[in-house]
Amino acid sequence: MKHVLSVKQFLDKDLLASLFSRADQFQAMPAAEYPKPLEHMTLATVFYEPSTRTRLSFETAIQNLGAHLVTVENAADNSSWKKGESIEDTAHMLNAYVEGIVMRHPEIGMPARAAAVSKVPVFNAGDGGGEHPTQALLDLYSIQRMKGKVDGLKIALVGDLAHSRTHHSLANILSIYDVELFLISPESLAMPEDVLANLTKQGVTFHILTSWDDVIGDLDVIYMNRVQKERFKLIEEYQALKGSFILTNEIANLMKKDAIILDPLPRIEEITVEVDSNPRAQYFQQAKNGLYLRMALLEYIYTS
Repeated sequence: MKHVLSVKQFLDKDLLASLFSRADQFQAMPAAEYPKPLEHMTLATVFYEPSTRTRLSFETAIQNLGAHLVTVENAADNSSWKKGESIEDTAHMLNAYVEGIVMRHPEIGMPARAAAVSKVPVFNAGDGGGEHPTQALLDLYSIQRMKGKVDGLKIALVGDLAHSRTHHSLANILSIYDVELFLISPESLAMPEDVLANLTKQGVTFHILTSWDDVIGDLDVIYMNRVQKERFKLIEEYQALKGSFILTNEIANLMKKDAIILDPLPRIEEITVEVDSNPRAQYFQQAKNGLYLRMALLEYIYTS
């Protein structure tokens, strides 16, 4: 595996178990003992869309493993993309300077286009409404770590299923497990047909719902996400849908006592602040897990 572009590259339970085991080791390891497999390398993070957790966890992971870092935080305005440079030319240029590229872009497929001409690894850190493979890996790792298993769980994906790349990637990686999925959204924000087709092909039991009222007490995991304002062409459509599903403490307390609440963040209004103190709320730990998972992934790509 040279590049990390799609969650479909990781539909192997043995590979996932190995990555998760290594992430556990990094999580338990004093920082002074981190190995330095990227020593004497330089990696670049190039983000054409805003990011906090993905960019900073990748950058911290890169430096923890010994590499130097160069970064463009707002590449849409602060790179030659604004002048009309193609993504292929940007990739060629970066190949002259660095040994790896972490890229987020608002258009689906742009990291893959960069990878097609790149001699160094390209990591898709999110491409529009397409995929977010490393987020799916850390989400799955969080479920495994917090619940002790994945098989047999009842998992709800809630919110803007149409535009949320995190929902798309997580659904696809969960397709290799024996899970029951509840896809809960307004009808106009339903999961895309290609994701549903993959779930059907893999034999996953799933339910398409517009309310969580009848299932909230049966869930082991609820995975929230905000309505993706930046994906709407008309602000009026966003305004009409943004409050479709809001998880309050009252609703959270209807869940099993050992259920967990996840969210890739940023949290806008889909989870009220009062839920933060609920023992089911695990989204901040989920974000922390991203550092160790990305360390494990970087080590794997550069040493395998």
